[in-house]
Amino acid sequence: MNILSIQSHVAYGHVGNSAAVFALQRMGVEVWPIHTVQFSNHPGYGGFRGRAFDAQMIDDCVTGVAERGALARCDGLISGYVGAPETGEAILRAVKRMKKENPNALYCCDPVIGDAGPGVFVKPGVPEFLAQSAIALADVATPNHFELEWLNGSPIVGMTGFRAAVDALHARGPKIVLVTSAHLADTPDDCVDLFVSSFEGVFRLRTPRLPEDFNGAGDTIAALFFAHCLATKSPRVALENAGAAIYGILQRTHAEGRRELMLIEAQDEIVAPTTTFVAEPL
Repeated sequence: MNILSIQSHVAYGHVGNSAAVFALQRMGVEVWPIHTVQFSNHPGYGGFRGRAFDAQMIDDCVTGVAERGALARCDGLISGYVGAPETGEAILRAVKRMKKENPNALYCCDPVIGDAGPGVFVKPGVPEFLAQSAIALADVATPNHFELEWLNGSPIVGMTGFRAAVDALHARGPKIVLVTSAHLADTPDDCVDLFVSSFEGVFRLRTPRLPEDFNGAGDTIAALFFAHCLATKSPRVALENAGAAIYGILQRTHAEGRRELMLIEAQDEIVAPTTTFVAEPL
């Protein structure tokens, strides 16, 4: 399996491609990474160095990959953090080139907008680009609860509102929607919910809640979920596999008192999770 991953990259820690590439490779996936930014570390530390790359660099790298004849063998493209709307447009050009070469290839859009607590943390114009352009082209979308609310335009508290928001997202393009870090009215305080909605129906996977916020958890589970979707053709199975893997990684990171994912140390969780979960049909 071959996946083109266009996301951010950091030298220290595991977010964006610094998380997705290794996680996918550990699954046995061939990954072709293109970085939207090169930063020293996650900006959540309050300071970082590095810079965002312009759209031309994205276009050039995709063209170089295409010149090798590789796009015809690309099974999917996943995008994450977008530095600017023009960078996002370059990503969509890559998606269109990939689908022209391989009509069966899928596009997974992880609409990185923000999160509960910090709120929106991307540049102005990026959320609107994701909502108006990227989601329309996506086969798979992986928003967290906060991002689903932003795309929905209003808070989501109960299951009725949640289903309506997911249905509205389906209507805009994606046939498969994964929602992470969800906490609805009926979610216990010591748990967190993940949902998948697709042609198989709607399923919920509930895991124990860990107290910390970990850099890169969303990027990692989006990549794992997408790869499992491509491999198994079952979003439900993909939810169970990816949910178990990320829980194992987070549990190990929590036990060690770390902020950055212990992705390397806990890599066996990716292929042989120590805790498994069964997705509940809704």
